[in-house]
Amino acid sequence: MISSVRRTFGGLVWPVYLVVCALVAVAYFAIPENDATNPLRIVLYCGISASAVPALLYGLRVHRPRWRLPWLLIASSQAVYFLADTSFYTAHYLLGITTFPFVADVLYLAHYPLIVTGVLLLIRARSPRRDLLSLIDATVLGVAAALLSWLYLIKPLTSGTESGLTTAAYVAYPVLDLALLAVGLRLLLDPGPRPPSFFLLVGNLLAFLGADSIYVLQRIDGSYFAGNFLDALWLAGNIALGTAGLHPTMAALTQTGPGRELNLSPLRVTMLAAASLIAPGILVLENARVSDGYVNAIAVACAVLFLLTLGRLVVMVSEQRRLAVTDSLTGLHTRRYFEMELPKALGRASRARTRLAVFIVDVDHFKSINDRYGHPVGDRVLVEISNRLREVVREGDVLARYGGEEFALLSTDVADEDVPAIAERLRLAVAREPVVVERAEWIAVTTSVGAARATGQEDDPMQIVAAADRALYAAKAEGRDRISVGERPVAVTAVDHTAALGYLHSVSDQVDHYLSSHSHGRAVGSYARVVCRAMGGDAATVHNTELAGRLHDVGKIVIPESVLSKPAALDEAEWALLRQHPDHGYHLLRSVPDLHEIAEIVRQHHERWDGKGYPLGLAAATIRFEARIISVCDAWATMLADRPYRRTLTVDEALQELRDGRGTQFDPAVVDAFLRLHADGEIHRLPPLLPAKS
Repeated sequence: MISSVRRTFGGLVWPVYLVVCALVAVAYFAIPENDATNPLRIVLYCGISASAVPALLYGLRVHRPRWRLPWLLIASSQAVYFLADTSFYTAHYLLGITTFPFVADVLYLAHYPLIVTGVLLLIRARSPRRDLLSLIDATVLGVAAALLSWLYLIKPLTSGTESGLTTAAYVAYPVLDLALLAVGLRLLLDPGPRPPSFFLLVGNLLAFLGADSIYVLQRIDGSYFAGNFLDALWLAGNIALGTAGLHPTMAALTQTGPGRELNLSPLRVTMLAAASLIAPGILVLENARVSDGYVNAIAVACAVLFLLTLGRLVVMVSEQRRLAVTDSLTGLHTRRYFEMELPKALGRASRARTRLAVFIVDVDHFKSINDRYGHPVGDRVLVEISNRLREVVREGDVLARYGGEEFALLSTDVADEDVPAIAERLRLAVAREPVVVERAEWIAVTTSVGAARATGQEDDPMQIVAAADRALYAAKAEGRDRISVGERPVAVTAVDHTAALGYLHSVSDQVDHYLSSHSHGRAVGSYARVVCRAMGGDAATVHNTELAGRLHDVGKIVIPESVLSKPAALDEAEWALLRQHPDHGYHLLRSVPDLHEIAEIVRQHHERWDGKGYPLGLAAATIRFEARIISVCDAWATMLADRPYRRTLTVDEALQELRDGRGTQFDPAVVDAFLRLHADGEIHRLPPLLPAKS
């Protein structure tokens, strides 16, 4: 009850703050300026400026973001800004002091280093990997802004007759504004999440940047006076900052971004093109009086060449993105694309109140085709199957090569009664006639099809795929070359689940016997449980992490024993086989009811923090939390175990390997937690391998 009231009250704080501050701002402008009302106007204005500080501190206490220092620095900068406001408006309204520069200007300028540092740390929290593309884009925009600022603000200020101190103060504002603009642009372009607090913070930066630039221009031409429209911009910036601190999404602002693929959206391309055309545009304007036109011709040629180069890059990136989501053999979409599209399609279906279905098509006895005819013929069979499936799929549906001989179809806006008909159409498309290969040989090919419908109520993408996979398993169990439509949830007896889990444990132990004299799976599961609990995982997450750690190598059972126990270094072909074991484990585990989450964790345990892992190439927070923990624990256990292909490392060497991989191979937070637990004696040496059961 108390927590419910707290959540309700917490959700009301930010809108109440926003409304109250807006009313105070309206009152500030409504009160006429005179000797009697000026003290009240100062209190109202500076009250809004001051309110952002406790708002940020309250947000830190309530929302508990993982990174606190950026917000503390931003709050400190706002506190300095409040002191500057108090000094400035007291001098103007009560003392009649309008000289420039003044004590207030020293305070205004002092707040810049604090907020710039705070935003930089915020960017570091949101994008721990080196995001060079966003950095380059932000630099392009920043250089363009610096050019404009130099020509139309800084240069005119340095060529005047003012004293050195006045000129330095004039110049300091645009220079520091450029620093704030640079970090603001980098924040706008980073891959981190963009909750409401993100846009509120960006609104604060934009309001201050715009108002400060106009303030300097008005100071130059002598048109500035306290209380003009600039106060509205500064007040709006203060209110936006305080609201950002109080908003419940404040903590999400410091979460790590997933990392973006080559992102050249139309808006970003337009911004980059406009920024890059500023220099030749200014050159044309500044040389409009040149009669021979040579300078203008050169500037126009530079602009045209740049636009052509940018256009070529856009086309090249678009082609690379297309290739990244296209299977090179069949021309269908990749599994990764399918899994990215499924959550989006579920969201669209929920909003439109329509239904969708997932179909998994598996080629029957495909291994025998490869064994009898060879892999080149097997590839031609897959190409022909993909062509036949493509012919019967509606435009707009997503058809993908899901695995080696598996295909998946995401069909939207499907009535329940149409699902079996679609599944049968897919089956018949392949089985209608044999596949012709070289020398007029033909191969009779059939498929089994499993289908599952979304319920339309909080559908989980993994559960839908797992249901379709269970249906596929049922179709194969019934004799193959048939369809099966699954329903969710599927009732399964506890005995079946327990028996299947026991079998998987024995398979994991068998893999350990091939690899080492230690119980690798058991050790990784134990380490993972300890680390997950120390990092605040709830009971269900701890259980899943331990079970996935226990079974993480189960897919190696299909790898030839000659490869697993090879005493020498593996060659490329053998490594390619070994790298398939996360996928093998995933397919094996997802066939067991209620293990679809465990299957997904196992599939991701060889993904890397920097995105260079396998099999999906995920990065940072897009990798499941449990898989990131298992990755560290698996590496630790492997380094300390005796393996045929390399020597056992010492504990100190293994610890250094973890430190070296922090932020590249491993999640930095997981490595830090593991190292703390090791220092506290919570991580122990590997247990001996249990004797094999007869």
